[in-house]
Amino acid sequence: MIWITGDKHGQIESFLNNSVYRKIKKSDTLLICGDFGFLWNESKEEMRNLKWLAKRKFKIAFIEGCNDNQQILLKYPLANWNGGRARLIFENVIHLLNGEFYYIDNKKVLAFGGGFNTNIGKNAFNNDELSQKMSLVTQIDTLIGNMKKANQSFDLIISHEAPKAIAPCLETSEFHCNCINNILEEIRTHAKFQEWFFGKYHIDKTIPPKYHAVFDDVLRFDK
Repeated sequence: MIWITGDKHGQIESFLNNSVYRKIKKSDTLLICGDFGFLWNESKEEMRNLKWLAKRKFKIAFIEGCNDNQQILLKYPLANWNGGRARLIFENVIHLLNGEFYYIDNKKVLAFGGGFNTNIGKNAFNNDELSQKMSLVTQIDTLIGNMKKANQSFDLIISHEAPKAIAPCLETSEFHCNCINNILEEIRTHAKFQEWFFGKYHIDKTIPPKYHAVFDDVLRFDK
């Protein structure tokens, strides 16, 4: 079974205070739509929290958001995981890479994280502008190749930002259109998919017929 939720921002309380997490079984996977936040400063408290997460019976797979530390993420080894490239934080804590797709519970899941942090005025892929642009170009190339490989058909898409066309439905001041929204709009236009989940906007809202903003909710995908 696949479960999906929104930003955690390194708050272990979000796992402790929600009884839904106790329903997630050993064979299940929890997808987090960006701003995982448990890889930010490598403090002792952060390491304790990560080790606690590593002891969960289920798998935790996350995409990057606007407030994840790229320099720390890059320290972890690349590996093949469920058909795509990923970074293994622990055996059951996995960083999904942008433009990759994965077979999870017999479903094809496309991941494209990252976003624009309006508080600092920078895209959160990288603090260095040139490296940021080069990284994004590489990710787009990966995305194009994998969309062809998957015949542009997926069961589930997860992102941090939302596709551009979804903005009017969010009714939030947090939406500021940027290059990531435009990339996601291209995916929305050209891909076939059953459901799309995104986490940046700190709201829980379903936008018919198949888009979901997630934050506190822990939703089950069982189509």
